[in-house]
Amino acid sequence: MKSSKKLWMIIGPVITAFLILGVLLLLPLRFDHNSKLSEEKAAVSLSPQIFKGRQFKEQALSGKYVPFFGSSELKRMDPYHPSVLAAKYHRNYRPFLLGNAGTQCLTQYFAMQTILSQLKDKKAVFIISPQWFVAKGDDPNAFAYYYSKLQAITWLQHENGSKMDKYAARRLLQMPSGRSDKFIKNLLYKAKFGHKITRFDRFRLDVDANILNHEDQLFSAVGLNNNLNKIKRGEKRLPNSENYSVLDKHAYSYGKKRTNNNRFRINNNFYKRRLVGYVKGLKGEQKNFDYRKSPEYGDLELVLNQFAKTHTNVLFIIPPINSLWTKYTGLNSKMVQQTDNKIVHQLKSQGFNHVVDLNKYGSEPYFMEDTIHIGYRGWVKVDEYVRPFMKEKNKKVNYDIKNKFYSYKWQQLFPSKKNLTNFN
Repeated sequence: MKSSKKLWMIIGPVITAFLILGVLLLLPLRFDHNSKLSEEKAAVSLSPQIFKGRQFKEQALSGKYVPFFGSSELKRMDPYHPSVLAAKYHRNYRPFLLGNAGTQCLTQYFAMQTILSQLKDKKAVFIISPQWFVAKGDDPNAFAYYYSKLQAITWLQHENGSKMDKYAARRLLQMPSGRSDKFIKNLLYKAKFGHKITRFDRFRLDVDANILNHEDQLFSAVGLNNNLNKIKRGEKRLPNSENYSVLDKHAYSYGKKRTNNNRFRINNNFYKRRLVGYVKGLKGEQKNFDYRKSPEYGDLELVLNQFAKTHTNVLFIIPPINSLWTKYTGLNSKMVQQTDNKIVHQLKSQGFNHVVDLNKYGSEPYFMEDTIHIGYRGWVKVDEYVRPFMKEKNKKVNYDIKNKFYSYKWQQLFPSKKNLTNFN
């Protein structure tokens, strides 16, 4: 056998496979039907490829699933977690969890770009953590972990030179991951200054979007985190009664048993893994933390502006912080309350009136799972608002977006009552 023929027998199948894959990626075909089981897994997986992609979210949110935007609290899958309660008590909705440790407003805004049709005239739940509002705003490394070219390209296909678009372009350009692709970077600069993109630019966006969507359709199910077993186990632990008094007592007992190796009512495993050996050095460590001035307020406005454009009916939840921990670390409770006040003002002054501020519950026993994450009785309390919100017949909502909330002045405003009232 000639050497050239032998070589072809070795590398030929590889080349053929790449050619077939290339054709699949380029052709305007769809490979996007997911099984019910795959959909259930994706909804609670918290996997980055699900968050960054389109396929699973698009299909699930077109049905009974409702987006629950948040961050690391969504990982606290005890029996009272929203996904467990919805499954156990056969609710007419299921949460689709969108977020994980490090997902803040800017990250969520760009992730929304792949599900705009599914947000239109629908409901959503959005958990806002005060800890996001640090002086430097979103961590570029965390943003990069959840960012995808598909998000940016989809956004560029829709941007039209609005205040929201210009601000979003500027913020994305401030992220190293956002300007890592030369083509996207050039178009972001055009968007930042309100310049229209060319026909060729739009053609290339369409081609790139087609390829990236096919990649998502073909590979997004690979390596999914399988949290479905946690949901199933949680269902078995819950009482048959959906009565909140019963659930609260059940959660109290459950939380008490799992937070008994420390004085902060922190989950035993979390305390052993993350805090033992470090506690002494953390005393007073957070006394200079301040969430009142941050670019995160501008990023929050992007999220609100997007919800306004899609007329999404949103329930906002502001979780508390473990008061035993804040006292020990020196975190200023007055500062936290002022942060909450600023967030609530930004929401309600623009017509986002479904706001649940749980800050006062930080001292309630077994309301928190650890230092800053809600759990146990906290999830039960959250459900007291989520359940009736989901039961209400949905109606089209309109919001009054005010561009002043993008301003540096607002981001740096000290949130005294007088300043909030007089801000313009």
